[in-house]
Amino acid sequence: MGLTRKLVFSLASAVIGSAFQFGYNTGVINSPAEVIRKFINESHFSRYDTELSSSSIESLWAFTVAVFAVGGCIGGLLNGVLADHFGRKKSLLLNNILGILGALFMGLSKTLNSYEMIMIGRFIIGLNCGLNSGLCPMYITELSPVDIRGSVGCLFQLGVTSSILLSQVLGLPDILGKEDLWPLLLGLTGVFSLIQLVTLPFCPESPRFLLIKKDLQTEAEKALISIRGTKNVKQEIDDMVKEANMEKEQVKFSVFKLFSTRALVLPTVISIVLHLSQQLSGINAVFYYSSDILKKSGIEKSQYATPFIGLIMVIMTLISIPLMERSGRRFLHLLGLGGMFVFSILMTIAFVLQNQYDWLKYLSIVSMMLYIVFFAIGPGSIPWMIVSELFSQAPRSAAVSLAVLVNWSANVAVGQGFPPLFQNVTKQWTFLLFTVFLAFFWLFTFAFLPETKNKKVEEITAYFQDKRNLFVFRAEKNRNSTTSTVDFRM
Repeated sequence: MGLTRKLVFSLASAVIGSAFQFGYNTGVINSPAEVIRKFINESHFSRYDTELSSSSIESLWAFTVAVFAVGGCIGGLLNGVLADHFGRKKSLLLNNILGILGALFMGLSKTLNSYEMIMIGRFIIGLNCGLNSGLCPMYITELSPVDIRGSVGCLFQLGVTSSILLSQVLGLPDILGKEDLWPLLLGLTGVFSLIQLVTLPFCPESPRFLLIKKDLQTEAEKALISIRGTKNVKQEIDDMVKEANMEKEQVKFSVFKLFSTRALVLPTVISIVLHLSQQLSGINAVFYYSSDILKKSGIEKSQYATPFIGLIMVIMTLISIPLMERSGRRFLHLLGLGGMFVFSILMTIAFVLQNQYDWLKYLSIVSMMLYIVFFAIGPGSIPWMIVSELFSQAPRSAAVSLAVLVNWSANVAVGQGFPPLFQNVTKQWTFLLFTVFLAFFWLFTFAFLPETKNKKVEEITAYFQDKRNLFVFRAEKNRNSTTSTVDFRM
């Protein structure tokens, strides 16, 4: 089994309507920043006949940027409830209402002379993206066969990076990042929701949700046959039935239940730490400083170089897709964190000494680019997919909700906490903080993250139920002393 036309269509519909929405709204707000600040002041003056102070404009602008992540936190928390009540597919469809509504608020803000509409639209689209960042990885993971589950899981991050690049290109001053076209730039996000509304009804619901959650075996078989392109799905159905029978004995899971069930504590902590490793790796700080780095290196029009950085992310995410099944999640995450650790040190050296040695400005550029490359290899993709792999069907929705909430909360913390830190601490040394984080995340991953490549849900569940399997290297010893042949180090 592998990719079929129906599976590809379903994956494309989910990713375009969800991951593209997430990535586009992450990147789109940066390019028209100056013209939107100007609009905020002009809108206020036209209504109240007074101009805003520069500090007030900056505060309103900071709120406009941050409210997107606040909406994401709330949306992330609602993931599990909606996914289990309505199903993965129907929840994605309903979520498009928020996507279109947010796009309308932002797109019509200038016409109606209301900067508040941008803020409301950003909050609504944040809710949409918070839901998407949990629902989409869950849906596409549950649709995919075990042997390509990792590669399929990377599609969410590929959609995010591709749409960030799209927003960077469209936001250039020569295209839509200008005074009269920025509302169109913000409002275009509704197109992704419209595409999903039109295409997703022709896609199946998650067979695992239908059988394990709703006990609809006939519907699950039909859905599975449609995406596998064959009627030979008995083995998958039997595995789902076995999992469903096991989970009938379990109570309904909430986020709090994850921490009170012994076998779920470790995968829950792993999920949290891996999502923190994505947000606290320093990648946002690299993007924050990218313009300064490029300007100091002699590239004056740095806004035209920003899409090049986005292109690197897309290319490396594409490269990581086949590697996910060959090298595995554990190895790639360790490789990504390790590479970022090395280049965070090199960036610090370049920043501290570049005034003394002119050639170090080129080291800062190379280090920044390779830092981004290693992020795309591991921390960029793996946290989004790993949660769905670590948990069986019953606790999966609650675990995804918690992980997405942590991810968006860390996003808020980085966005609001680090800029003041950068201003109050010598800028050249700030990346050392991320070096410390990266070292911790690498050690944690090495010690606790088992390899999930080509592992069935029941195998992963059994791994965490075994009390001996706290450390991965100890689990290997246990494996050799039992009849099991499943290796969680590789």
